[in-house]
Amino acid sequence: MKPRVGMGLTTLAFLAGLASMPALAQTMGPGGESPTASSEVMLTDAEVDQIKGMNATAALLWHTSSDFVNAVTAGANDAFDKLGIKVVATTDAGFDSAKQMSDIETVLAKKPSIILALPLDPTTSAQAFKPAVDAGVKIVLLSNVPAGYVQGKDYVGIVTDDLFQMGKQAADALAASIGGKGKVAWIFHDAQYYVTNQRDNAFKTTIEKDYPEIEIVAEAGLADPARAEEIANALLLKNPDLDGIYAPWAEPAEGVLAALRASGNTTTKVVTLDLSEPIGLDMVKGGNVAAITADEAYELGRTMATVGAYGLIGKEAPAFSVAPAITVTKDNVIEGWKRSLNREPPQSILDALN
Repeated sequence: MKPRVGMGLTTLAFLAGLASMPALAQTMGPGGESPTASSEVMLTDAEVDQIKGMNATAALLWHTSSDFVNAVTAGANDAFDKLGIKVVATTDAGFDSAKQMSDIETVLAKKPSIILALPLDPTTSAQAFKPAVDAGVKIVLLSNVPAGYVQGKDYVGIVTDDLFQMGKQAADALAASIGGKGKVAWIFHDAQYYVTNQRDNAFKTTIEKDYPEIEIVAEAGLADPARAEEIANALLLKNPDLDGIYAPWAEPAEGVLAALRASGNTTTKVVTLDLSEPIGLDMVKGGNVAAITADEAYELGRTMATVGAYGLIGKEAPAFSVAPAITVTKDNVIEGWKRSLNREPPQSILDALN
């Protein structure tokens, strides 16, 4: 999952200074909530029948359009269909908080029973979603939380990726690709950001704790993904013998790949998070990319819809639910793409496999 903008200082108070702290042993919610596995978020047959008789409706208020969002939407739509809940609106705010506020106003005219959404900005979202809260709509949040909102009162629950496992699995994959020993560089997201901070620190902690023969010899913060190639060039200049590089998500990983190719480096292994066509193509062609860790976006959507249904029948919902992480390699790229994004890999990757 690419970084989701909008985490402000209020929501991030729990995470202040996280970039310099050891990672926790598990993914924690924005307010320090302990995680519940998404597999535990289920309904009984009797509850399903009860919900089917409610003539409930739902609206999906997304922050942008992407393969990730499409997969979350598919998971939610399939779950709602099985529950007899009609989806009356799906919107795309284009990463614009004002547009998201307008989307909420438009959607509320349809009187949905449930809203699934990723709030873009904590402060603006607190105001934008208030009419939905006041109307008694059951709100389920993806990753971000409006400032001051209380679970069980203002929203039903939060759903996100198992962020710790994403970082840990990336570390395990990089270690496997270099034989469990060597020198690596850690490029981390240099911003107070809930999703990437937990993933990045989980990678670092796992390397330091589980792989004594692997040394992180270089660290570099990245605020602008467009500078990834420049940062990687500097790391490679000082450390030409790097065995591996961690990049915080796919876009900066593309910059790292560009730097490696420009220097003629075919041996340094790269791991990153979130599926993308250029990264996946390099991986299946036997390039520098060893593996990609991804979230199960379709499962995120299913879980969000189910949490919303909990709200309809007054069933106590987990405060913070997490969907599994998966490691995608050349050997399981087709299965991995389907599990994560609910579709086949891009044609270029399928062609390269054949």
